This record gives sequence, C-alpha cells and structure tokens, in this order.
Amino acid sequence: MSTSSHAHAAGAAGGLADFLRTRRSRLHPEDVGLPDLGGRRRVSGLRREELAQLAGVSVDYYTRLEQGRVGNPSDSVLDAVARALRLDPEEVGHLHRLARLRPDRARAGRGAGGRPLGPQKVRPTLARLLAAMPDVPAVVMGRRMDVLAWNRAAVSLLGDYGALAPAERNIARITYLDPASRTLYDDWVGCARENAAFLRLEAGRRPDDPRLAELIGELSVRSPEFRQWWAEHPVRDKTSGRKVFHHPLAGRMELVYETLRSADDPDQALVTYAPDAGSPSEDALRMLLAWDADRTGPGRSAAGGGSVTVGH
Repeated sequence: MSTSSHAHAAGAAGGLADFLRTRRSRLHPEDVGLPDLGGRRRVSGLRREELAQLAGVSVDYYTRLEQGRVGNPSDSVLDAVARALRLDPEEVGHLHRLARLRPDRARAGRGAGGRPLGPQKVRPTLARLLAAMPDVPAVVMGRRMDVLAWNRAAVSLLGDYGALAPAERNIARITYLDPASRTLYDDWVGCARENAAFLRLEAGRRPDDPRLAELIGELSVRSPEFRQWWAEHPVRDKTSGRKVFHHPLAGRMELVYETLRSADDPDQALVTYAPDAGSPSEDALRMLLAWDADRTGPGRSAAGGGSVTVGH
C-alpha cells in the first residue's frame, strides 16, 4: 500500500472513530432505557459495551467497527448502530460513507465514481436564473461552499464577492474569517456551526479532496470556534430556513433561504434569500436594492458585474 493509501486508511478510520465516539457521548444509559450500574465512567456517554448491546452485536465487533477494522460492514449492522445512537437521516448516510471508505475506492482530488474534481463552471441555466431574479439575493454554491456566481442583489446584501480573490470566494471562509460577518448575521454562532456541519458532510462525501482539506486546515488554524465545533463532528446539509441580518444600511431583515440543487449536478446549488411578502423586511430589502442601483448606476449587470465567476 502506498504512503498516500496508508494516510487515507488512517484518516478514514479516525473519522469513523471520532464520529461514533462523539455520538456515543451524547447518550446516557437512562436515555436509551438501560440501567445505570454506577461506577466511575472514564468518558461521558454510553460505553462501547452498552452501545453493542443496544445494536445487537458483540462488544468485540463494535470495537473493531469503531476502530475502522471491519472490512465490509453490512447495511443491517450499520443501521442497527445508527438506531442505537439515534442518528438522524443525514448522520445515517454519513455513517455509511465513513464505514465504507477504502483507499482503493477514492484517490486524491477525485469524487464519486472516481471522476477527477476539476474546476467548476457555473451551469448556464443557473447563471440565467441569477440574471432573471434581480430583486432576490442569490448565489450559486459549488463544492466546499465555494461561490461560483452571484447576482447584484447578493452583492447588496452579502458583500462584493468580486472584490475577493477567487480562492477567497467561499461561504464558510467568509463567515469565519471576515469580521463583518459577525455583525451581519444576527445568529452568527448558528450560521457558523451550520457551515462547519456542512463541510463535515462534504468531507464524508469527498474525503480525498485536497482543496477541501486545505480549507478545513486553514479554518482550524485561524478560527478557534471552527476548531472547537469541528471536533464535535457535526453533520448537516444546507437546505432551507430563516436568517436574520443586521445590514449596516438597511437594518434588520428576516429572510427565508432556500437551497435548490439540480438532479443532474448536485455539486452546484442555487441559494436564494427572500423576505415574506408584505413584511417590513421586504420594504427594507427593496430600499437597499434601490439605493444600490442608484449608487452603482444601470450599467452594472447581474452575476458579478456582467460575468460568471468560475471557481479555481
């Protein structure tokens, strides 16, 4: 086995072990209907033997599974462990991916099916959608939360991605490392934790993506919050919800965000932000967009000043 394969195998086992340990630590015997026999617990949460009992497997087998020493665990065993740990659907999928990471199935810089992870270009249909919704802040998010394209309204709300170097156009990176984000988002902690959870999901899907590893490494070094939350092994997809913004010009705005993925290319998503109809936030957003249009003039078009930004 090559050095890189050894490193991958060790990383895969470590990811599985960390994930299972953090999930065991969330549960206690009384939470799952087991008697607490007392005695000093070396770690918080369930012991391995308690988890094995709940999952219906031997302690030895579960120990080897947690250590990444089970070559091909069955779906039924993984599902039994997931039920015992009370995992949600996203965590169940993450568990299956971690348990089946093999050095011969993924190589550096490759995605699902062994396809090379080359630079992404925004899908033409998504670029047209951006240009067609001038009053709705929207971005196209690619792998690793890279921002591939954006419309003018997104610049008004979130900031000018065009002023950043291509490598810096990343939602998670901006959230953690740009001080302005801490005042823009009312619940910065919630947003930042969601980003860490989505990056963890991405890492499970693409464990050998060097650019993703570089991003995670940078955030771990430069952000103590990211380092803390990453160690908790959170897992969450980016779907939909509400965010409250405190914009320096428009004030408070509560917007609903939606993440729309193409079935043909799930690695790209259109993320939109819209207020409730007739709400004060709608008035505030309309005022902000009108002010920005007056300031920049009619010549500046959508999708990053008339061009589509391609991730590098």
